[in-house]
Amino acid sequence: MRLLYVLHKLIPWILIFLVAFLGWRACSGSIKELLAGKRDVEVEVTHNTILTKIEEMGKLELVRYNFKDVVEYSKEVSRFLPNSKVALIVSGEAVGCIDLQKLQPSDLQFLGDTALHISLPAPEICYYRVNHTESKVFGKENTYFQDAELVDEGYKFAEKNVKQAALNSGILKQTSINAEKILKPMLENMTGRKVYLMPRETMQAPPVPKKR
Repeated sequence: MRLLYVLHKLIPWILIFLVAFLGWRACSGSIKELLAGKRDVEVEVTHNTILTKIEEMGKLELVRYNFKDVVEYSKEVSRFLPNSKVALIVSGEAVGCIDLQKLQPSDLQFLGDTALHISLPAPEICYYRVNHTESKVFGKENTYFQDAELVDEGYKFAEKNVKQAALNSGILKQTSINAEKILKPMLENMTGRKVYLMPRETMQAPPVPKKR
């Protein structure tokens, strides 16, 4: 009976202690959050972040031209001897690209919150080369025991022709066209904005009107 009497007296004090303890814990947590300045984290896509992402793409290959031709290379050895000649069946390729590492901060203009205007560097030929595994010597004349040297010079001559043939075939124009088809969707997916691509324009002074 005495134990029940003691418990009866202590229960109210135990309840008061628990309520006070829980209240102190709740207030302590709120004060800590207030002092720490806790707030929701906001994510913002900045100008420099987008520029870095685009630059990381480097030289973006947008078109590849393949060539196959018969090239005859002739070399004068002496005025007293017939010219050395080598005929080659040449397979080559040229790749057009846009070097995004050339982008400057001024090339990116944000239009509101939904659009991005990008002035692209001029298209260029990334590389051109002869595919030696698919090329072969078709014929040789008057090599005078200089076959290897003559063939090597012939391939170098053919390689220059690959570059010129690509330029004549409009590889730079096609690179610009493919930038709109390939690069634009990639950049829109990357930035989350509507992207407008334009060639970088060279600022020139306006023409001076002629005097009458």
